[in-house]
Amino acid sequence: MKKTLLRTTIGALMACAALPAMSQELPGTMVWTSYDVGSAGYAEASAIADAFGREFGTRVRIQPSGSGIGRLQPLLQGRADYAFLATEAFFLGEGAYDFSTPEWGPHQLRAIAGRPAGITLIAAGDAGINTVEDARGKRIAFVAGNPSVNVKCEAILAFGGLTLDDVEVVMFPTYGSAMSSMTRNESDATCTTPTTSQLYELAESPRGIQYAPLHADNDAGWEQLLEVLPIMSPSEEDVAAGVPEGEITLMAAYRYPVITTTDEKSEDDVYAFIKALDETYDLYKDGTAAMHRWSLDLSGRPAIDVPFHEGAIRYLREIGVWTEEDDAWNERRLARMNALTDAWASFHAENADMAEEDFSEAWMAHRAEVISALN
Repeated sequence: MKKTLLRTTIGALMACAALPAMSQELPGTMVWTSYDVGSAGYAEASAIADAFGREFGTRVRIQPSGSGIGRLQPLLQGRADYAFLATEAFFLGEGAYDFSTPEWGPHQLRAIAGRPAGITLIAAGDAGINTVEDARGKRIAFVAGNPSVNVKCEAILAFGGLTLDDVEVVMFPTYGSAMSSMTRNESDATCTTPTTSQLYELAESPRGIQYAPLHADNDAGWEQLLEVLPIMSPSEEDVAAGVPEGEITLMAAYRYPVITTTDEKSEDDVYAFIKALDETYDLYKDGTAAMHRWSLDLSGRPAIDVPFHEGAIRYLREIGVWTEEDDAWNERRLARMNALTDAWASFHAENADMAEEDFSEAWMAHRAEVISALN
């Protein structure tokens, strides 16, 4: 009887040892939020969720939303584990724009990884804009109510030493109308990703297309850009409307989507998640044309919208991706986020009775002072 029990116990232990370690660490179910169905963010989240299910048996429910607030609320309320976000991650971490109201303010978010996406100033070929500096006095298309797009353009203009006062900002009601405005000769340039569908139309139109390069060795330009939006880095893009195969364009890379969680998520949970993200890479990397950029040597390093989570950093160190320079970047981002959340606590307490519009305007001014004091 004792021998039988011993053999049974040993057999059970061996069976457990044979199971994939990650299948024991990942939860059986997870909830993620993402952009709407049909978006790149939703497609990529779905491909990764499918890979998790095939490899580890984890069931993932994705909650799509067309608004940043809709993607963030479930995460902050504990109803979602992770969020596949765009620049709203940075805005919430800073308490900026939509999140400058008394109900929001800066929150402690953490990044796990983020797929690089290129962006630059893209002009009509006949507008005479060969460099960012050439945009002075030109018509630049912005999108009403879309700070995510507009602040990136403001930062790219700063690369060329320009402010919004140096250009003619033309506001369009939708993203699509802004992107197609160059073809209609209603603007001269805009800032967007190089594969936006309207750019292919521009490239084939009589106006043609021109990319303003963001050279990586232009230290002054990058310093000016990062003062406006400290979440981008140099990028070389080889797929772009109107660019012949084999040629590259020099852009800035931001992260979309950014897999984000809160600072309260346990280190072990996040470690298990990013390890699964790495181990299933071959299952999802061909899910879309851009998904190969989820390789952690690209998606697991700064710059990114918010500081990296400690659980992610632990795994990135183990696989040799994380560097001392990345540590220094992360410490600076943590210091900035902590300074803003501390400043918000006192500012909110002293100004809670202000009208919302006045409150937001005053907070954004105070936020700028706090950031300036850190530099």
